[in-house]
Amino acid sequence: MTQVQGNAAPNAAAPEERTSLGRLIGAALILVGVVLMALGAYLGPYTYATSTQGKLTVDTCTVDYKYRSSTSSSSRKKTKTRWCYGTFTADDGSVKDLNAELKSDALHQRGFVIEAIRTGETSYKPDHGWVGAIAVGCAWFFGGLMPLSIGVLGATTGFSSTEPWSRRRFRPYLITTLVAVIGLMVSLLVGLFT
Repeated sequence: MTQVQGNAAPNAAAPEERTSLGRLIGAALILVGVVLMALGAYLGPYTYATSTQGKLTVDTCTVDYKYRSSTSSSSRKKTKTRWCYGTFTADDGSVKDLNAELKSDALHQRGFVIEAIRTGETSYKPDHGWVGAIAVGCAWFFGGLMPLSIGVLGATTGFSSTEPWSRRRFRPYLITTLVAVIGLMVSLLVGLFT
């Protein structure tokens, strides 16, 4: 009986290299998750807390049409954005902007008053209150929890197929990811209806 000895395929990675790559991918996913969670805190509650609440009295509303070509077909897709222009007055009287513009969900008549917040020098948003701000923050939080959970799994195991996977070891990551998916859906629904 003869044995054939040879070298491993040149492009086959050693198990240790795959584990190291898995841990690196896990660390990157952890970073992505933390950044998304921080963005949620900034775009949701922090932005609302530091904004100026007030009212925008509509002078005029317009629709901005944009066309974009689809590479899969010869048709062009039309998107429309509704903008309302008018005067923004802060509830506390600290700000009055005669040239305010706001992306709106509907076209309003002249004189209509929209509850709005001023988030920057020239940027305005509809005011959805604290519930809307918390829903935005939670949506980003739960969106960041998914890659964070998968990243911790990758950083601890390296996504290695050489180590035996046990249900007990995998269960916390699966539960966390399911909680994140359900939380994201609930947050988006709350944000939609506020």
